Parts: sequence; structure tokens; C-alpha cells
Amino acid sequence: MNKKNQGIFRTNPHSVTLLNYHFVWCPKRRKAVLTGKVKMRLQEIIFDLCGENNWRLIALEIMPDHVHMFLEVDPTFAPSVIIKRVKGRASHYLRKEFPQLLKLPTLWSPSYFCSTTGNASTETVKKYIENQKGK
Repeated sequence: MNKKNQGIFRTNPHSVTLLNYHFVWCPKRRKAVLTGKVKMRLQEIIFDLCGENNWRLIALEIMPDHVHMFLEVDPTFAPSVIIKRVKGRASHYLRKEFPQLLKLPTLWSPSYFCSTTGNASTETVKKYIENQKGK
């Protein structure tokens, strides 16, 4: 491996990987509840989870009615495990700290979108997520 590519790959004694996941999920009934302090707290929760699990957050955009999250992760984490941890912890803390969210039967819709990206499209996905703000 050349020195130029060393920073983008995750290495351990037995593997060299580049696993980037683009997740999109939304609140139940696509309610626009991810604003203000709720939005800021969700961002903190995601940052904490990334630190705890050694996930590298490439891009994050929290819109009022959906979330885009782009991560680089270790191969030991399946996408279903990642989204379960994020949605589970976020729901627990957000509903506890913001009682208005208890009006929804659950905070999150049970579904989500996940796509993998290779190195060539990483910048494209990152720009796409950053450009969501203007929409």
C-alpha cells in the first residue's frame, strides 16, 4: 500500500478495509421534530456513539424530518448493528429529555436506507449530504 492511501484505509493486524456507509432514516410518520435543541442533542448522541465505537463520521446532516449520516467503520460492525445503536440510544435519550416526543408512538420509523460507497464516490456522497441543507 502506498503512503498516499494509508490515511483512508482502516488497518488492523489481519485486514485492510475501507467501509463507508451512507444511512438515511426518519422519525415516525416523517414528523418534522428534529429541530432546535432536539437536533443539537441528536448530533451530540451521534458524536458520542462514533467516539465510543471508533466510527469515523464523514458527514452528518440532520433535517427536520430525516437524518443523513455517512460513516467509515470497522468491518466488525454490520450496518444493522450501527443503525440499531444510533436509533436506540437516540430514541431513549431524546424521548426522556424532550417530553413532546412522547406524542409519537415511537421516535423512529422502523425502516432505514443504507448504501455502501467506495473511495471514488466518497467525496460525491459527502457533497450530496452537505448540499441537503439548501433543500
